[in-house]
Amino acid sequence: MYKRSRNLFFIVFLLLTTSITTFSQDEDNKKLALDLVEQAELVMEATQAMDVARDLYIQAVQADPSNIIANYRAGDFHMKTVGKEKAVEYFLNVLNLDAEYRFDITYLIGRSYQYGMDFDKALAYYNRYKTKLLERDGYRGRDRTELPEVERRMYECQNAIEYIANPAHFSIVNVGSSINSEYDDFGPVVNQDETLMVFTTRRRDGNLNQNVFSDNKPYEEIFFSEKKNGVWQPAQNIGDVVNTEFHSSTLALSADGEQLFIYQDDNNGDIFESFRKEDGTWTFPQPMSENINSEGFKESSMSITPDGSVLFFASDRPGGLGGIDIYYSIKNENDEWTRSRNLGPIINTEYDDDGPFIDYDGKTLYFSSQGRKGMGGYDIFKSEYDSAEGKWGEPENLGFPINTPDDDIYFVSTEDGKRGYYASVREDGQGFTDIYMVTILQEDEIGDNIASRGIETTETEPEQPETQEPQKVETPKARDSFKPVTLTVTVVDENNQPTDAKISLTNKQNGRIAGKSTRGTGVYAFSVTTPAAEEFRLSVEKTGYAFQNLDINLPASTGQSQALTRTVRMSKLRVGTRRVLRNIYFSFDKATFKDESYTELNKLEAMMSQNLNMQIEISGHTDKIGGTAYNKDLSQRRANAVKNYLVNKGIDSRRVSAVGYGEAQPLASNDDEKEGRELNRRVEFRVIKK
Repeated sequence: MYKRSRNLFFIVFLLLTTSITTFSQDEDNKKLALDLVEQAELVMEATQAMDVARDLYIQAVQADPSNIIANYRAGDFHMKTVGKEKAVEYFLNVLNLDAEYRFDITYLIGRSYQYGMDFDKALAYYNRYKTKLLERDGYRGRDRTELPEVERRMYECQNAIEYIANPAHFSIVNVGSSINSEYDDFGPVVNQDETLMVFTTRRRDGNLNQNVFSDNKPYEEIFFSEKKNGVWQPAQNIGDVVNTEFHSSTLALSADGEQLFIYQDDNNGDIFESFRKEDGTWTFPQPMSENINSEGFKESSMSITPDGSVLFFASDRPGGLGGIDIYYSIKNENDEWTRSRNLGPIINTEYDDDGPFIDYDGKTLYFSSQGRKGMGGYDIFKSEYDSAEGKWGEPENLGFPINTPDDDIYFVSTEDGKRGYYASVREDGQGFTDIYMVTILQEDEIGDNIASRGIETTETEPEQPETQEPQKVETPKARDSFKPVTLTVTVVDENNQPTDAKISLTNKQNGRIAGKSTRGTGVYAFSVTTPAAEEFRLSVEKTGYAFQNLDINLPASTGQSQALTRTVRMSKLRVGTRRVLRNIYFSFDKATFKDESYTELNKLEAMMSQNLNMQIEISGHTDKIGGTAYNKDLSQRRANAVKNYLVNKGIDSRRVSAVGYGEAQPLASNDDEKEGRELNRRVEFRVIKK
């Protein structure tokens, strides 16, 4: 572990902001790209700041798209940091420039497509690589990915297609800016009555450590938030007694909130415990028993039963079934932890198994696994202990949308079993990894339980023959007869030709994601069962085109199947393209975002990241209520807020200008609120360079 001065931030910033301006416009672009690659290598040598190096490689590609080193490393560093789905464009460039530059380049393209949830394309490239691997079996270079791993990825893609077509009934909502920051926030743990959340963060604000880790980011520190009147309060640092000069992160919290378990780097990673004192502060953390912590190996996560009698934890110690296994220890009559034991092959696999959480019922174990029937990375599973049989039940994948092709881990449930918390990278995130609340939707909220039984519902079911005895229907199960509403969306380009796109349909009220299947190029079918007419958001994205977020009203499900169609025409990004950011919301009279704005902001950031040469103007607009000068100032502050968000997410500030027009450019009359002033209070983007 090495300390890094915060002054390195200024060094890196200087490198990043002067890399292009030190060269005049007419300098040779190839020379510029080589210089940017060299600077990226210096950054990595000095700080291991992958995100900064990644942006330098991206700039190098922008300067010289034929630079194969810059393309490969831009993709590689995306895969190692954030935006894994964005790596595909750089890897495709490598393939087109030199198909032999890296032996497994088609495998890497498949990986990026898998992260981007484009599973058909991922499978196509995995198959392409598999064929190459079999044809050149004698190749033993370091850039060879072995066949078992390729086949595992293909299996994950096939699973993902199945899970996405039949999504689980969960609402997943960002817990908001009181807890989440623009940096990584993860590892949430809550007490029994959900009035205290303790979590891990790498934010700068409030961080007590003046040094940074080797990746040039702040060390992990533990923060907490209290819920008052049903609202999470602004998070605070838990203090320097618990947080150390190196990494400190949350693992578990006792049901009463009085005992906190944390991870520290000592002895290659051990579990420590701290107790809450009467004044609300915490005792100095102490390492747990040697029956829990091993000598020289890592104990990375844990959970304890509500009565404190059984402890579950993950470790990479020798003797397990895979790299990381889940173990348990029982507290004896002397209040001591007994020798730990492996949970066995029903839970553990040959892959990594981590993140155990024992539910309040004392018999349901949630955990994450890189094995089993997963979508990729870690997937969250649950298993129930059968006390009569004395064994754990077969683990069940929680499904999409909780699980994704990336790592989904450290899920904790609430006492009533209706909610849970975990960290994930999602479209509406305020930073990189954010903390989310998961709500398990009840049958009266989803209208029917057919999909939960895994029965295909996208096609009309045949009527029963007249000669067959009618089936008896028991009340109150009448809603089981609801037939799904099927929405078929065709995405076309400017020539009205079907085109593939990234597309999703989400219930605006409860966040439930609709099941999706592909019916051909650019044709997608969504199946929804809902007891009442509800509004959904249809999101469509495609590289090189302006993204679209459309609101669609779907009718209530009835006893008859209903089919709707919709065509979405995509517009290419070119100079002059203008779009209203329809879901950017500000608090009244302020320039701070509401939580529901981040999905739109992240799509704008993704569009900028996919189109490296594009420059845009962000324009703020108001209605005519208030003074002209004040409205102009407010619109400018709101436009600045959008620009600042993009810059904080890694977009070069020179690619974004912000202008406040106040009330000068209305879309409609200011005489009416709903059809006028509401439309005029908006933020737009306009392409000024492509």
